[in-house]
Amino acid sequence: MTQIKDIFIASDHAGFEYKTKLIAFLKAEYSITITDLGCSSEASVDYPVYGRLVAEHIKTPDQFGILICGSGIGVSIAANRFKHIRAALCHTVEYAKLARLHNDANVLALGSRMLTLHETQDIIKVFLETDFEKGRHEKRVNQLSNF
Repeated sequence: MTQIKDIFIASDHAGFEYKTKLIAFLKAEYSITITDLGCSSEASVDYPVYGRLVAEHIKTPDQFGILICGSGIGVSIAANRFKHIRAALCHTVEYAKLARLHNDANVLALGSRMLTLHETQDIIKVFLETDFEKGRHEKRVNQLSNF
């Protein structure tokens, strides 16, 4: 399993309830530092702010992010604006596995209105416990940071 030191997690208002429950899940399952970057309620907020916060906090390969909004699309777009971020919107465990194996994704984007809480937990486990395969994928992943 990839050695993960920190997880930065954030959501907009649509993902607030899941974020709160997922933080408890992560703390129960893993001995990793979990940092909640907001939001702090179900009051309407702008998802790009939280995508940016997570992206700016990730500085090393052993730091990962989890972002949640209603669909997962907005937060993934926001995070992927940063060269060092490879945010993957995952709606299945298979997507999460491939995002890590082939793309070395370091941010997981989830849609709270698209998935059950149990599905998000399964997706997170696979995402965090799958290593990057390297090999032929390394060249491609490096190309992503050079656009």
